[in-house]
Amino acid sequence: MAKNIDAATLDLEETVVVTRRVSKTVKGGRIMRFAAVVVVGDRNGHIGYGTGKSAEVPEAIKKAIEDAKKNMITVSLKGTSIPHEVMGEYGAARVLIKPAAEGTGIIAGGTCRAVLDLAGIRDIRAKSLRSNNKINVVKATFAGLASLRTAEEVAKVRGKNAADLTK
Repeated sequence: MAKNIDAATLDLEETVVVTRRVSKTVKGGRIMRFAAVVVVGDRNGHIGYGTGKSAEVPEAIKKAIEDAKKNMITVSLKGTSIPHEVMGEYGAARVLIKPAAEGTGIIAGGTCRAVLDLAGIRDIRAKSLRSNNKINVVKATFAGLASLRTAEEVAKVRGKNAADLTK
């Protein structure tokens, strides 16, 4: 998981996952604002998510995109899928992510689908468990994808060859 990705060099696409009207109660009444969650990715293993809040929706989305570019991760891919099954957790949200055979497509709910699609994963199965809070599901999906490791990465940590791990 590399956190130091230069977002300026990547050709990023963005998807707005959720926009919400939020309010703060003060002495004079309620102050209305808009909060947005955006996922950005290059469809080649680099993704990020961010949140933004403003008095207007477009400004909240713009802030969320800037935040997402600061929080980029690299996803370990194996062909058009992922190397192994993984469970991502954040708060009460859990996301089970399983690799799938080529041609399967993205079998996932809307929130997970946005993240997986922008990561460049084309064949995968995912199930959102417990909480269906969209913000937490995005964070849980990111936690799962960030914990993925290829056989080469595991072999390097153990000081072995990747071929030795399959025996």
